[in-house]
Amino acid sequence: MSARRENEPDKWGEDGVVSFAVRHVWLGMRAAIEDELAEFGLTVPQFATLMMLDGSPGLSVAEVARLCGSTRQSATEMVAGLEAHGLVERSPHPTDRRAHQVHATEAGREMFRKARPAVRRREDELEAGLSPEVRRAAREWMAALAASCGA
Repeated sequence: MSARRENEPDKWGEDGVVSFAVRHVWLGMRAAIEDELAEFGLTVPQFATLMMLDGSPGLSVAEVARLCGSTRQSATEMVAGLEAHGLVERSPHPTDRRAHQVHATEAGREMFRKARPAVRRREDELEAGLSPEVRRAAREWMAALAASCGA
């Protein structure tokens, strides 16, 4: 982190805006993770989708959009890209005629299994200077804040 100029606000201190700090960290982490995922031909939203489908197969595109924090249109395009590469497939939703369920294919599950260690390794590198207590506190803080936001 660079030195703060005299009249520059302290965005990280007690007077800082938490949402700005979180966004700043997210953009930096996203760029670092995107670099790792390039080896696998995936974007961060595509990886996130494969990760969500690994834990919850059969999500609708609307659910993927909500969980990825994107618009339904962006999620539809992203899922179409994964489908074109044979990583996911869509099937009619059993109770909602307007919706489709999204499932990872075996190739998609394998891609996720290959990419996940690279993402974890990069996250570990980013957190290397943090104690286990700080890591745990940060995760607890994020989970509590997400719950407060209704996520």
